[in-house]
Amino acid sequence: MATQSPFSLIGEALEKFAANTQAPAWVVDESLNRVVLFLNHVISREPEAQARLARQKGRCIQLQWQDKHVQFSPSPAGLLERVSSRPFDLKLTLTDSSPLSMAAALFRGEKPGVHIEGDVQLAAEINWLIDHVRWDIEEDLAPLLGDAAAHQLVSFGKQAVKAVQSFVRPAAPGNSNDKAVL
Repeated sequence: MATQSPFSLIGEALEKFAANTQAPAWVVDESLNRVVLFLNHVISREPEAQARLARQKGRCIQLQWQDKHVQFSPSPAGLLERVSSRPFDLKLTLTDSSPLSMAAALFRGEKPGVHIEGDVQLAAEINWLIDHVRWDIEEDLAPLLGDAAAHQLVSFGKQAVKAVQSFVRPAAPGNSNDKAVL
C-alpha cells in the first residue's frame, strides 16, 4: 500500500477550497490594480523595457486563466494600464489548471505553460520583458532599512527560496540530498 504525501492532501484541500470559494469582485479588482502598480514600478526602473512597451502603445494584451481574464495595454509612457472589453491583439492563456502546480513550476524556475494567440511581434516583446526585467528588491528596501540591512534581508530571502526550491524540485537519480542548502 502506497503512502500518500501530506503535502498532496493539503494541495487537494486547497484546490477544492479555491474551486468552491469566490472572492468579492471588489477584492479581485483592487488586487489587479495593485498588480499593475507593482508591474509599472518594476518596469519604470528599466528604460529599455519602457521603450519596448512604448513602441506597442494602444495594443491590447489579454491574460487568461480558466474562465478569468484581464486586459492590459501599453501606454505612451511605456507602462501598463488596465483596459476592459476590447478586442485583443495578443492573448496569453495559462494552460495549467492548478494554481499549486503553477506555483511549484515557478519555484523550480520554470515558466508556466502558455498558449499564445495573436500578434507575434507583441508576443516577442512580452517574452523579452519576462526574460530580462527583474525586481531589485534590495534597491527598494535600502531607503527604508539601510543598505546593510536590506542586503542581509535579501540574502536571507534568497536562501529561503533555494531551500524551498530544493524541497519542491525532485532529486535527480544518483544525486544525494545530504548537502546543506544554507
